[in-house]
Amino acid sequence: MDNFEQIRRHLIAAGYRLSVQEPYLVCVELSLAKGKRHQAIFLTELEDDDGRSYLRVSTAIGPTTGMDPKRALRFNFESRVGYLAISELDGVPYLHLCENRPYAGLTAAEIDRLVLEIGGIGDAMEHRLSAGGDLL
Repeated sequence: MDNFEQIRRHLIAAGYRLSVQEPYLVCVELSLAKGKRHQAIFLTELEDDDGRSYLRVSTAIGPTTGMDPKRALRFNFESRVGYLAISELDGVPYLHLCENRPYAGLTAAEIDRLVLEIGGIGDAMEHRLSAGGDLL
């Protein structure tokens, strides 16, 4: 994959349900647990200081209010896939699970794997933090 439009075309061709489509942003709506749970996965383009493009795949886990930061930092240290970050949604700080990959060497299969893995892990974390609910 050389640019974000190739990634967007792949997502459409692969049959993902896209709820947001902007120039450098798409939102994939995953249906999980036989349709009982849903997870929004955001794909955006980032650029580093050298001008190289990266794909960021992220999903919101839940609001940071009342969250134990030690658990989040422990997850970051132990995780082989993704990292946790905080970003605002409608003015509320939310915990997000993210993964960044350089476009160089990025394949359609890797995009599929990232969407499904970040979506699945994010949903499982949200499920645990919400005592079995779906926060978003």
